[in-house]
Amino acid sequence: MNMLLENIEKLHTTQMGIERIKKNLQIETDDVIQWCKARILEKDTRIERCGKNWYATAESCIITVNAHSYTIITAHKKENTDHENL
Repeated sequence: MNMLLENIEKLHTTQMGIERIKKNLQIETDDVIQWCKARILEKDTRIERCGKNWYATAESCIITVNAHSYTIITAHKKENTDHENL
């Protein structure tokens, strides 16, 4: 099993991280951490480790998590490219 999924309960972020994620994803939620956990746990989410970070690519966004501390660093909307619709 993936180490990020095995340690999903350790996910956390900072107050600045919460504000950054809300702004980047344009979401209104009281619990950013739970929102990110739900996206990471979706069955179609692809999780990859690159260097010191995990990248969880869900249907609508990419969530970046530090691989050592399990801190959610940021999240961005996934850009739809025209070739994906072909």
